[in-house]
Amino acid sequence: MDDGTDAGGQAPQDAGSGIALETVVRFVEIAVDALADAREEIDALNVYPVPDGDTGTNMYLTIAAARDAIRDAIGDGSGSRHAALAAFSRGALLGARGNSGVILSEMLGALVRRIGAAAADEPNAQVLTDALHQATDASYAAVGEPVEGTMLTVLRAASDAALERAKESGVRSSDIVTTAAAAAREALARTPEQLPVLARAGVVDAGGRGICVILDAAETVLTGRRPVPVTSPLGQHAIPVPQLGDGAGDLGPDGPAFEVMYLLDTGDGEVPHLRGRLAELGDSVVVVGGEGLWNVHVHTDDPGAAVEAGVAVGRPHRIRITHFAQPVAAQAGAASSPAQRDGRRVVAVAAGPGLSALFAEAGAEVVEGGPGRRPSTGEVLDAIVRCGAREVVVLPNDHDSVRTARMAATTAEADHPGVRVAVIPTEAQVQGLAAIAVHEPGRAFDADVTEMTATARHARHGAITVAAREAMTMAGPCREGDALGVISGDFAVVGDDLGKVAVEVVARLLAPGGELVTLVRGADPASREHADRVIAWVEEHQPHVDAVVYDGGQERYPLLMSVE
Repeated sequence: MDDGTDAGGQAPQDAGSGIALETVVRFVEIAVDALADAREEIDALNVYPVPDGDTGTNMYLTIAAARDAIRDAIGDGSGSRHAALAAFSRGALLGARGNSGVILSEMLGALVRRIGAAAADEPNAQVLTDALHQATDASYAAVGEPVEGTMLTVLRAASDAALERAKESGVRSSDIVTTAAAAAREALARTPEQLPVLARAGVVDAGGRGICVILDAAETVLTGRRPVPVTSPLGQHAIPVPQLGDGAGDLGPDGPAFEVMYLLDTGDGEVPHLRGRLAELGDSVVVVGGEGLWNVHVHTDDPGAAVEAGVAVGRPHRIRITHFAQPVAAQAGAASSPAQRDGRRVVAVAAGPGLSALFAEAGAEVVEGGPGRRPSTGEVLDAIVRCGAREVVVLPNDHDSVRTARMAATTAEADHPGVRVAVIPTEAQVQGLAAIAVHEPGRAFDADVTEMTATARHARHGAITVAAREAMTMAGPCREGDALGVISGDFAVVGDDLGKVAVEVVARLLAPGGELVTLVRGADPASREHADRVIAWVEEHQPHVDAVVYDGGQERYPLLMSVE
């Protein structure tokens, strides 16, 4: 979306210098913030296909997952543009929630695939036009039975307007996006004319409103202007509990009772058969993805059969089954009676099976994570909600997951009045272990959070790993295969022997003093030998210091270490 604009936001030509990765990142940042602001408004519009009041939340969580993924991919700037765009697409796919989120993930994936495939000499206006057109085609193809008056209609209106504008000479990419966004707003206002359930509720389509917010964010990035707001009334739908079946999408007496979602590992050739089978079982069928990984969504009365349909063609995982009556009833009664939650729980992100067991034994609700498998905002949010507590403490246990945890906490508090969520910014697994060791549910919530935070902060942490490539570190240059020592998240030791490096790391951690050394062995069988070597050094050089060893099973880091 970068069209070579000058400081004033104007470009004399659209020369095709390529849509910069920085522009894509800036777009998704603005889009996430805009959807966060509009989330409650969009949720209130939600009547189709199910009036469960979560379309805005689902679209927000989906694009937030894509944003987190592209941030992780660009990291220190060493990753390629292609890898970053691929991570963005995969992040949206893995983080997609609900019918609207799954469609949005396909739309975003198609957009960035066209941007990533653009030749250097292609005009950016043409690239964006093609991207919108391909996103529309992909979104329609992903839906089993497309319905007009929905987010699909709004997106198609935007891409059709872009195609017409692209025929003009001298058109710029900013012109394309401005035209598309305006057309989307006009199409949104017409959605009640196309979908009777919207007209009866007096609202525009919620998913279509989300598409407008996203295109408005793109317009802001390319022009610096805030778009003209929708002029027609958006309306607001309040769900009357006794009349849930009265023109309310799928949620009538004859409508499907469950939403089923899962990720599916299968060959691309199996997908048409799967779509056909799911269409027999229910409606709102959406299957998106590619290259062996798919996100599957269906509304059905037989959730078991929907999952079995996935088993028949591949390996389903991260299965989520939601009974529609539960979220709708919760929304309808939220104003009068808070959710029946009680007690205090900890939600902890764990990077290996042994660490998962340690946190679970301490009473935590565990979310799988770790290098290359950081959890999405939706996964952390699910754990917060699933644990059923009124007071929740979240331990992200990873620097890049702290923001994700905070977004999940904010969403949980907004969706569940009376629930309190505190995120302790633990940046390492061993900090999380230190924090949960002093967790005391009998204390006042604020006092417990303060004690856990202080303990985590005072736990100096380190690790050892193997260099994956040649690079420059704080300790100097390293080559592929070198032993690296990590202290407080930075590469601080470079060597040729992991055991020696591990001893050097723990020696530095103990230099300011300490009473307890904690070692967490990884999945590498050699981690036991490295841990024994560190223990022997501590016994010889720091005999007053206690040491404990756990089996964490984490990948990539043979030893995690902390000193308290």
